[in-house]
Amino acid sequence: QVQLVESGGGLVQAGGSLRLSCAASGRTASSYAMGWFRQAPGKEREFVASSSWSGASPYYADSVKGRFAISRDNAKNTGYLQMNSLKPEDTAIYYCAARGPWGSSSTIGGAYDFWGQGTQVTVSP
Repeated sequence: QVQLVESGGGLVQAGGSLRLSCAASGRTASSYAMGWFRQAPGKEREFVASSSWSGASPYYADSVKGRFAISRDNAKNTGYLQMNSLKPEDTAIYYCAARGPWGSSSTIGGAYDFWGQGTQVTVSP
């Protein structure tokens, strides 16, 4: 069992930056692939970024490529999503998810086994 807790969301102006954190608890948390997803009001949940359990093979949605970066510190059982050059259309609740153990990353939300509660990101014009 893995528990995930996101933090780092908030209100930022367009062009600004935020770093989201995803703290994982559980004996084998570092062996899980990680994904970030988001859901804006009235919209479907969408994939943002993912990486393997080792942090290799990062993959990004086209809408965030070049602006967002996924990383993790397995010694701290924490994953991160660095978000730069934020746009109003990035406004959403952001969720981290874990898949595994030793799972490969995926762009499909249904492939993930555990989810955090979400953190709100609001980007003002």
